[in-house]
Amino acid sequence: MQYLHTMVRVSDLEESLDFYCRKLGLKEVRRKDYEEGRFTLVFLAAPDDLESAAERQAPLLELTYNWDPEDYGEGRNFGHLAYRVENIYEICERLMAAGVTINRPPRDGRMAFIRSPDGISIELLQKGEPLEVCEPWASMPNVGHW
Repeated sequence: MQYLHTMVRVSDLEESLDFYCRKLGLKEVRRKDYEEGRFTLVFLAAPDDLESAAERQAPLLELTYNWDPEDYGEGRNFGHLAYRVENIYEICERLMAAGVTINRPPRDGRMAFIRSPDGISIELLQKGEPLEVCEPWASMPNVGHW
């Protein structure tokens, strides 16, 4: 398992970039707009992590900017922790056997979400290409929220 990023939602992207980049000193390593979902993702790295971040080896901070205004309230702006895993089906199976609820099953062979006992969302992402879609995952419904 490899730690990937921590996601936080931001209400003003420029103000957030001013804080994280110009004041704190993080560096923007990539950005993507998602027209269909109406949001922008901006990934930031610590200055000493720039080289390994370019190779997608360093943990990043993901700023998620939703284009439509939303009041997150305190705590709601924290999104999730993300880990890259060798086999998403195997880890989800192991977690379920240990009593962990799979809130968003890996129906696509690529992504799943679980929650910690304190309600922290954790995203699991398949390393490399998505695995072939298969049961029981393909038809497993979402449970709760993440």
